[in-house]
Amino acid sequence: MSQAIEAASPRPGAATAGPIQADWELDYYSRPILEPEGKKRWELLICSSPDLRLPPEAGAADAEEPFRWHQDCPAGSVNSIWLREAMETALQEALRQGWAEPRRLRCWRGSMRTMVQRAAEGLGLELIPSRRCYRLVEWLQERHRDVYPRDPGYLSGPLAPPPQPIRPVAVPLPEALRGDSWEWATLPSSVLGDAADWEIGFSGLLPLPKTLQTDQPVPGIRLFSRSRALAIAGWLAGLEPVRLEICERQLVLEAGLEDRWLLANLSPEEAEAAATAFAEARSQAAGLQFLAVVSDRQAQRLDGFWLLRDLPDG
Repeated sequence: MSQAIEAASPRPGAATAGPIQADWELDYYSRPILEPEGKKRWELLICSSPDLRLPPEAGAADAEEPFRWHQDCPAGSVNSIWLREAMETALQEALRQGWAEPRRLRCWRGSMRTMVQRAAEGLGLELIPSRRCYRLVEWLQERHRDVYPRDPGYLSGPLAPPPQPIRPVAVPLPEALRGDSWEWATLPSSVLGDAADWEIGFSGLLPLPKTLQTDQPVPGIRLFSRSRALAIAGWLAGLEPVRLEICERQLVLEAGLEDRWLLANLSPEEAEAAATAFAEARSQAAGLQFLAVVSDRQAQRLDGFWLLRDLPDG
């Protein structure tokens, strides 16, 4: 069994700053590499999530130096027992590098949810089925581009595309959580760079992509509720917001692994114009978008704020 450790040396200052707190993102799946026995290689990838709301003195995860760990899995050993043992090894290595046990573990492939759940339960870890694994997916894309093609068993020919999942119908938000109104909004990337310093009740922040231009407008929406803004934000936080979509005449929030929530119905004219404008703005902003919850337009405090980003689903 082969394994590899990235960023394996203990982090500077870890002994004095205390264990570094971070969630984990996990992918356990086959890769486009054929082993000598004729079976596809399986691989476990684990990395830490950035927590931009914690100051360095609180032991926050450094967005530039994540914990990364990967281990190959023999095709005949793909099961929750192997996975639990591999995750236990990763926990020990993370501790050696100065990282605390993760508070949450996010898994972004629905097909592997049951197996990962069993392994996580065996280690007492809380599993969050979620596509908010942006750092993990970027790392996986990097490996598909720079690592796997160098392997002698790399399958370089065209592969059959995975079956496209049937999108569930968007479910309307519970009436008590619909708020009073909503509006389209934009924020320049330079402003979003300071989001970790904002006063926010519930948040999900991301490091801005390095390719994002200075002052690039980032599209999003603001939800308003004078009496229930904080409650709405707390409920949305539990959904694991992923991205905003305009589907036909509906404004939809995609969340979790496959959840879809109806935020608003649009007129035919608004839907057509918004779909084009929003898709173009999102593309120019490296896939970034945001969702904000506030009591009113003059509020200085954000009850909820999430940065979202377009990434593949699996």
